[in-house]
Amino acid sequence: MNLSSFGICGLGVMGQNLALNLEEKGISLSVFNRNAEGESHLLPEFMSSFGKDREMYGTDNLADFMASLERPRKILMMVKAGEAVDQVIDQMRPFLEPGDILIDGGNSHFKDSQRRTGKLASEGVLFTGMGVSGGEEGARKGPSLMPGGNKEAWSILQPILEPVAARSYSNTPCCGWIGNGGAGHFVKMIHNGIEYADMQLISEAYHLMKNVAGLSPMEMTGLMDEWNRGALNSYLLEITSHILRFKDTDGEPLLDKILDRAGQKGTGAWTAVTALEEGLPLPAITEAVFSRYISSQKKLREQLSDISVREARTTDSKQPPNISPEKRKQLLDQLPGALLAARMMCYSEGFFAIRQASDTYQWDIQPSLIARIWQGGCIIRSKLLSLIENVGESSPMLPHLLLAPEYQNPILQHTSEWKGVISLAIQQDIPVPVFTSTLQEFQALSTRNLPANLIQAQRDYFGAHTYERTDRPAGEYFHTRWK
Repeated sequence: MNLSSFGICGLGVMGQNLALNLEEKGISLSVFNRNAEGESHLLPEFMSSFGKDREMYGTDNLADFMASLERPRKILMMVKAGEAVDQVIDQMRPFLEPGDILIDGGNSHFKDSQRRTGKLASEGVLFTGMGVSGGEEGARKGPSLMPGGNKEAWSILQPILEPVAARSYSNTPCCGWIGNGGAGHFVKMIHNGIEYADMQLISEAYHLMKNVAGLSPMEMTGLMDEWNRGALNSYLLEITSHILRFKDTDGEPLLDKILDRAGQKGTGAWTAVTALEEGLPLPAITEAVFSRYISSQKKLREQLSDISVREARTTDSKQPPNISPEKRKQLLDQLPGALLAARMMCYSEGFFAIRQASDTYQWDIQPSLIARIWQGGCIIRSKLLSLIENVGESSPMLPHLLLAPEYQNPILQHTSEWKGVISLAIQQDIPVPVFTSTLQEFQALSTRNLPANLIQAQRDYFGAHTYERTDRPAGEYFHTRWK
């Protein structure tokens, strides 16, 4: 038997589609799936459906799988994040040799990847924690790939991974070496945090169009198609238009029958927790996570809805809007500008977090590379990333995107629309938490003097926590006996 040049462990939806993508790019494969509970059918079904007439060897025997791979072995693990990854590594460890490369392509926590990189390096094994974005379609046709970990692996992996990745606007691979340790999975985590915020923003815009402007799904689709031809162009806006068009078997919009309780798999929550642990201001991303938590409290929301008079006019989408035609037009005119400004703040949050973590963990992440990698295949791909790539190339050490005039100016141009949409939403009792938090963040970041001086005085009063003075050098601390 000829040895395969690449191995995949884990044949769930993502593993299967990545396998087909790799094989079609001329990579000979060995595939393996653990006989975990409920998974024993995956390997035989995959091989019978796709393995025939392909350069692919399948086995459920780990020893056979490891023996079927050329040296150094290159193995992509597509298993559930957490303990399962460590279990697979431990099972493979007796077969591994110095120079072998283990790639974790799941949604692992970046600190786990940081730990695994160091531990396996001591055994001569090159660990790579790789963020993969794009879902089932991306895995099959071209995902966004974010590898990081032991850099010695990159020269070997680069010619394998780049051909299977999506392409950027400049037709370069949406794949590149992110940095050492947990850098790849950190960037993927931030990607998912931005995804949460952008999805919430679009849903808030939908809420306003439906329950304030009184638009039908087809009218909303027309507007979103128009927005998608301009600065708001993005994959998420595109699929939202498709969703609004989709009819159930009775000819009515399917969206109206979907329960308003959003799920999650945890990566957004990881972003919020990391923001708290690392002291990163990510209010929009965190608010989007909380919005999903609030949506899950469906029973409580139904009980509390009786306290509000708005319920009578928002439960029936066919009821005419409770605003004047002038206000309705104002909302629809202002909404795209407000959405653009708020979205730009969400992206700036994410790139700020990447910059800060890169400095903290010495990953040397290049923002322009991230912006290019996210231009194809991934969920948050959008026209805005071209601007971010250009800013990163011209000012690679810029601490925050808002410091770039070409990034700051579009936000300033749409500030009045942003405020107008939020004001009308408040008047109409429509919750817009991420629209609001992005505006508040922009206003706070662009305010020279915040009232935190009072907070410092309060802390010093009750806890002797000290404070700095505006008339003395930074780093010099004082305490006052306030009583």
